[in-house]
Amino acid sequence: MRFSAILFGLVLICAVMAVAVPPPQDEEDVRGAFLTSRPKEKPAGSSTGSRPPRKRPKSTSTSAPAVTKSTDNKPAASSTTSKPSTSDSKPVNARRMGLGMTLFSRDANGLAVRVNPDHVFRKGDRVRILLETNTDGYLYIFNRTNDGPAVMIYPDAELDEGGNYLQAHVPFEIPAPDAEQERLRWFTFDDVGGTEHVFFVFTREPLKNVPIEDELLAFCRDNKCPWRPSDEIWEHVQKQSQEPLKSDRTQTYGKAQTSIEHNASTRGLGLSKDDPQPSVIMMASSASPLLVAVLDLIHK
Repeated sequence: MRFSAILFGLVLICAVMAVAVPPPQDEEDVRGAFLTSRPKEKPAGSSTGSRPPRKRPKSTSTSAPAVTKSTDNKPAASSTTSKPSTSDSKPVNARRMGLGMTLFSRDANGLAVRVNPDHVFRKGDRVRILLETNTDGYLYIFNRTNDGPAVMIYPDAELDEGGNYLQAHVPFEIPAPDAEQERLRWFTFDDVGGTEHVFFVFTREPLKNVPIEDELLAFCRDNKCPWRPSDEIWEHVQKQSQEPLKSDRTQTYGKAQTSIEHNASTRGLGLSKDDPQPSVIMMASSASPLLVAVLDLIHK
């Protein structure tokens, strides 16, 4: 099954909620642990109304290798780096990594409403996802259709200038609700069905040998996007996906997106403890340098 670049994004969105890991029982409160790091009062944010940039801080601007043109749709590996992942060492007293997601669909009136992730999506359905992390880091999203090759669907050269840096509890939506083009405001399902396997990779530092920002923009100018990970990188992602995750989900489907959520994602406002919570929360079981969640979606 073949998906357009737009469908790649929608896949990620829908699959997000099909969490395979059951809510923890008789263990710590995952939702409470995730929300603990939210501030009590709402932090100050931008008043410009523009979507905040997703570029990495200058202190880590040299972490990712330069990308050169490749004939096989893959950037050449840096001669100074041999591993595709961030360091496996665990930061001292680091907060456990958590990722929160809320899936929205477009209703008949054009409004964004919370939708059950188990909903069966059909041709023409439009969706968008709100993401929130509990610590600063970098988000990568890879998709496999059935048993096909993996492709990177985020970062995207058409969104956020190819950036993928997230600040703790400063949510953002994929795709961008304030984009000029309609195709970049919603992901739309086509008429091709199949099983979509979506890998969410949230890291404390940029993944090595994976292009982001200017490197990704340059790659997409000179090659055909989406970018495909090398066998070495993909094997590492799959290995990390075996690490256990704890999860929690709420049953708030059918409710419209709040102005707080919309303003937070479009103006770069941090969320406080009293603000709406993600529908699904996934948290690593230790102070790992990365979190990998695998989600599946059946598209009929």
